[in-house]
Amino acid sequence: MKENIIRVFQNRLKAPPEYIVRAPGRVNLIGEHTDYNDGFVLPMAIDRAIWIALKPRPDDRVILHSEDFPTSAEFSLGNLNPSSDWSNYVIGIASVLQEIGFKLNGWEGVLVSDIPIASGLSSSAALELAVIRAFWSLARWNWDGKQMALAAKKMENEWLNLQSGIMDQMISACAEAGSALLIDCRDLTTRSVPLPRDVSIVVMDTTVRRGLVDSAYNERVKQCQTASLHFGVSSLRDVSRETFDLKAPLLENLTLPLRRARHVVSENERTLQAAEAMQAGDAAVLGKLMNASHLSLKHDYEVSCRELDLMVEIALRQPGCLGARMTGAGFGGCAIALVDSSASRDFISQVEGEYESVTHLKANIFSVIPVSGANLIS
Repeated sequence: MKENIIRVFQNRLKAPPEYIVRAPGRVNLIGEHTDYNDGFVLPMAIDRAIWIALKPRPDDRVILHSEDFPTSAEFSLGNLNPSSDWSNYVIGIASVLQEIGFKLNGWEGVLVSDIPIASGLSSSAALELAVIRAFWSLARWNWDGKQMALAAKKMENEWLNLQSGIMDQMISACAEAGSALLIDCRDLTTRSVPLPRDVSIVVMDTTVRRGLVDSAYNERVKQCQTASLHFGVSSLRDVSRETFDLKAPLLENLTLPLRRARHVVSENERTLQAAEAMQAGDAAVLGKLMNASHLSLKHDYEVSCRELDLMVEIALRQPGCLGARMTGAGFGGCAIALVDSSASRDFISQVEGEYESVTHLKANIFSVIPVSGANLIS
């Protein structure tokens, strides 16, 4: 990717870049829709990323070209207004960074990505952190991964009006190579958790896309808030399985909020169990927890879809597959599978063929490894 982005930059701007930054996408092994409920998540950054090559400008303008979009992001740091295309992410990050006190400088750059867009692999958070790193490369303020993740989340919540949690930004900013990261989304404490030996994480892109802002995402957030109110807590993080079982019969008139709450309560429990299983090297237990997570997302949280369910079903039929689940916000995008490394090549081939024969869609299936968070390459 480094050689590719240098080539793209030189072709576009007729000079070599002064800085190159990257920020990774992610898969979430388990802990879905728990982050905005102050719960636990267990993501890992993957070796698919957004790269930006750039050079400084003498004025306060920012210009970012992308091979993936027909228009460039172009604006003045002194006159920031929302846009209706992908550049809104870039403009929003600039606005928030200045709002919280960082001095920004103008630059021009190109963006290259190998993260499938809107697939559930968090290309949006990768874009946000890559842009933050690009601004940082010129100003070199003190880099605090958690602070940068919070800035990116603030942009999504306030600029995009998307009531997302902190997971995607945290893993893109703070990931450690070779490990997943158990994140407590209440206090943002983290713990590195190694993958069990001799297993691979396989991403299975259904190629069915969802629009997150226009989806039922914000509706799920509100339903969780309703459930929290009726359980008498500020967040579903504070509802134990025992409390849920005790009080749920008293709230039968809240059918949907209760189902959403049941997912969140059980998913927090599964996520902590998964981290312990990984620490012990127990891939079989991790796989079973992933399976249970998918069923909960399908039935209680209702964020799966036909293609995701089919992909998981096909995966679980294959030799060497220990577990599978949808990953990301849902409504389309990707599932992941935990696969015996020796079986991963055959697994990918077989799942691709079976999925296409049923759906007539060509899946994008590939193995990923855990990598470090957003950084300066050169």
